[in-house]
Amino acid sequence: MRDVELLKALQNTGKRFFTLADLEKVAGLGRESLYVTLNRLSKRGTIERAARGVYVVPGSGARLEGIAGQLYFPCYLSFESALSRFGVLNLVPYAVTFATTRKTKAVDLLGRRVEYRKIKEELYFGFDLDDGHYAARPEKALLDLVYLATLGKASLPLEEPDIGRLSRPHLMDFARRFLSRVMKWLDDML
Repeated sequence: MRDVELLKALQNTGKRFFTLADLEKVAGLGRESLYVTLNRLSKRGTIERAARGVYVVPGSGARLEGIAGQLYFPCYLSFESALSRFGVLNLVPYAVTFATTRKTKAVDLLGRRVEYRKIKEELYFGFDLDDGHYAARPEKALLDLVYLATLGKASLPLEEPDIGRLSRPHLMDFARRFLSRVMKWLDDML
């Protein structure tokens, strides 16, 4: 399959990113030949290596959050990333952070650090579908961060968050599902 034909076939799939298994099926090539083709295409800038075993076609509209949200499912954008997006935190975090019920893990994706932080299954709620990936509501993102801070796995200065942007009824409703130490931290913050 010629490079132009391969790119057209990839665009026709409607996918925004491709794993090696996807590329094998679309290209009809074995692993060895596929590696040679991918190396050639990436040197030309026709295809971009997003992460190990994950590729995107430049200009395809593939977004970091969308790819990251599908690579390590189930997960949702939360913690500092969601809080920054909603203007609750003024900082722009170095890493894009997701909550997951799976093992904590970090990967480099499209030149950015993506962290998946484990939370308990009973705390896996409070998110919506947003532009192709799941994202925490701002109140839930704050509680997720406070939860990890109480476990010593994250830091959150009490004066940093702009909690005026949050819905107090939603915050209190979500907080009831968390441990008492999260409630105490929240009381100190409020």
